[in-house]
Amino acid sequence: MKKRSMLWLAALMLVLSVFLAACSGGGEKAGTKKEENNGKSGETAGKPQDGGTLVYALDSQPKGLFNWTFYEDTVDFEVLDLFDENLIDYDEHLKAVPHIASWKTEDNKVFDFEIKKGVKWHNGEELSVKDWEFAIYTIADKDYEGSRFENVRTILGAQDYHDGKTDKIEGVKVIDDYHIQITFDKARVNNLDNVWTYPLSRKEFEGIAVKDMLSSEQVRSKPVGLGPYKVTKIVPGESVEMERFNDYFGGKPHIDKIVVKVIDPSLSVGELKNGTLDMTSFHPSIIEQVKALDNVNAITYPGLSYYYVGFRLGTWDGEKNVMNEPKYQNKKLREAMYYAINREEWVKAFFFGVGKPVNRPVPSNHWIAADNKEMPQYKYDPKKAKQLLDEAGYKDVNGDGFREDPNGKEFVVNFSHYATQNPTFEARAKALCQYWEEVGLKTKLAMTDANLYYDLLDKADKSMEVYFAGWSTGTDPDPTGLWSSKTLWNHPRWVNEESDKLLDQALDIDVVGTDNNKRKDLYVQWQKLFMEDLPGLPIAEIDETMAVSKRVQGTKFDVSGKNRPNEWWIKQ
Repeated sequence: MKKRSMLWLAALMLVLSVFLAACSGGGEKAGTKKEENNGKSGETAGKPQDGGTLVYALDSQPKGLFNWTFYEDTVDFEVLDLFDENLIDYDEHLKAVPHIASWKTEDNKVFDFEIKKGVKWHNGEELSVKDWEFAIYTIADKDYEGSRFENVRTILGAQDYHDGKTDKIEGVKVIDDYHIQITFDKARVNNLDNVWTYPLSRKEFEGIAVKDMLSSEQVRSKPVGLGPYKVTKIVPGESVEMERFNDYFGGKPHIDKIVVKVIDPSLSVGELKNGTLDMTSFHPSIIEQVKALDNVNAITYPGLSYYYVGFRLGTWDGEKNVMNEPKYQNKKLREAMYYAINREEWVKAFFFGVGKPVNRPVPSNHWIAADNKEMPQYKYDPKKAKQLLDEAGYKDVNGDGFREDPNGKEFVVNFSHYATQNPTFEARAKALCQYWEEVGLKTKLAMTDANLYYDLLDKADKSMEVYFAGWSTGTDPDPTGLWSSKTLWNHPRWVNEESDKLLDQALDIDVVGTDNNKRKDLYVQWQKLFMEDLPGLPIAEIDETMAVSKRVQGTKFDVSGKNRPNEWWIKQ
């Protein structure tokens, strides 16, 4: 059996660290290492000053879907978050709080919403609840091409509208321009957290068929929002320019302009040092270089993201997942691949102190997270991995050092990882491949462009047999949106009746009432079931990392994300 020692990984990381140091702009001072700031960007004393331009960097190209109804990834999200708004907000405990909309409910089934008067779109039109109704109808339309139907499916009548059985959604009732009533098909604990609360401008999309919206200029090149900044220019794949929106309902912004541009991650430290970049999220691999900059605060704050390795267990038939792909159905094979990974070593090597191994598909910062000690551990044990593979019939029958499948045919783990300009991604993918080859599983790596990657997963493309994925779970801790048998984003196409039952019960008012302890107990049972069945292998969870120039004041970060940009200002 072919073996390569972990000296290979050490050598790889040495080369990588030299590369990152060279790209950091050089000239680092000895003894200037600073502790990171936890959620604060430095001094905020004094009266906010108006004026200036803030440069905000993205580390990869956005797909260019600049509308909440259609966006798919975190890069587009970063742009959207600067110029558009959710109707509701979330506090540092991830509890829903009024923002543009407030609400009342007596039974968690019928909700009466009221929106603020005088909230303006960037085109000058006043926001109406009819814009929210328009968004719900768009997402429920049979021709809608996005991935948000799960966020309206539970509204009474939405499924019938989607299926063409009716031309009205029974559960959506507009009272007047500022009041709307939404009725769900049943009372659930998370109806408010799950429902779609991003309006869509009727004026902007007037006359555009739902099937044509995704490719429209209103989504791609001339987006209009409700936020503190409005888009003035987009250079696809390169930059987005914005100017402050003086009629923003939350108060006139202080900063004149925001320029969002794509910067090669290898250049970001140099640009931060030179003062040509003010704010960017960054990969943990450069955290020490960011900390060493005298003019920048390296900020870490609690994250809601985790990474896992998934298996293509089935297909998506357009409505639900069907678990009909045989290659990775043997649970012992999946268990063996988990035991083969030295997660402690891997996380330490590639997440540089801001990550840790995780034993469940729920980040620790969510209140439903089971104690890691309650979960099966799957600690690094290559002997156990080899034993499981032997038991499952994966043996080296031709003496080439790699195992054949139980039928004696060649077996190759076709592993996919998304590709950006970040050099650590291919390095960490190759390290995972090495772990599997150490136990005799021949592995072939494909680095796939990040802008295509999740489209392929959504389509259950056959090329995505074993894949690496990261998820930011959002404010609602319920895992249904990712792991229900009826959701598109269940990329392994895992179908398990007990899983669906537990997820449904955890949201059922008749089962849990408003008792969060009962609800958490069901989610803990679900996490145990997931870790026993292993449709995916949870690998790591990480904190969020941001670099903010010390000239930028008024920023705040917590588990719910960044504060609104109208509160930021530049120290002149």
